[in-house]
Amino acid sequence: MVQQPPEDQDGPAAAGGPPTSPTCYRHPGRQTGIRCTRCERPICTDCMIPASVGFQCPDCVREGTGTGHRPAASRPRTLAGGSVAADPRLITKILIGINLAVFVGVLAHPTLRDDLLLFGRAYVDNRSAGHQGVAEGQWYRLVTSTFLHQEVWHIAFNMLGLWWLGGPLEAALGRARYLALYLLSGLAGSALTYLIAAPGQGTLGASGSVFGLLGATAVLMRRMHYAMRPVIALLVVNLIFTFNPWGGIAWQAHVGGLVAGALIAVAMVHAPRERRNLVQYGVCALVLVAVLAVVLVRTAVLT
Repeated sequence: MVQQPPEDQDGPAAAGGPPTSPTCYRHPGRQTGIRCTRCERPICTDCMIPASVGFQCPDCVREGTGTGHRPAASRPRTLAGGSVAADPRLITKILIGINLAVFVGVLAHPTLRDDLLLFGRAYVDNRSAGHQGVAEGQWYRLVTSTFLHQEVWHIAFNMLGLWWLGGPLEAALGRARYLALYLLSGLAGSALTYLIAAPGQGTLGASGSVFGLLGATAVLMRRMHYAMRPVIALLVVNLIFTFNPWGGIAWQAHVGGLVAGALIAVAMVHAPRERRNLVQYGVCALVLVAVLAVVLVRTAVLT
């Protein structure tokens, strides 16, 4: 999935709001449009705690003036209901580390690339000779290819996009939900590539996952009532690169990841509180089922 993922500065746009927004009373450097429904102080996504109506700040919850629960019973939660972590970028750092480790591993052992590459079915040619594709049962390629990169510029752009987009999303969703979003977006991109691309065409890269983060960022910014122009401009620029006339870009991975990421993010940030886990993980399960269905149908066609 060779591509040029988000290279504009979307991280600040995803993490902050319009210039006139107030800043969080606990994190002065973070702009926000959300206020505690009890004391009306501005709070960021790391500090907001869901209440029966709106969100409350940690101080109001701790003092027992918020939801009616005992102070110890109320734990700080992210916008999507995840636990607030001490390091809001831990999963993002781990994902970047895995991508870099695979890149170095392929440099040391070039033959590893053909073992991880995504292609539909083996043919006797220079690309897939001696290897089997997804249609022959090597489904793991749908996942391993999303951590595989070919050139330095390729992994550099993807990892910059992952860092800029992933950090704010991880803080807003929580670790488990963010990881599910990332992996399912990449898997959806691989599945659409497998369905549409030529069986012997090899693809690789984390672009499906990064585009999933881009779609999720747009949903999150809309939910937080932030200015949408920066993320829309970034999306347009990346789609232009995706469908450039020079080719070499696996547009299927970009589109598949973007759609899956946006759908999952809608469930993550708009699910009703009383059925939040059911809606969030239910949508993730539906995306996974859709991916499996696509892979099964394509495999039946190719075999």
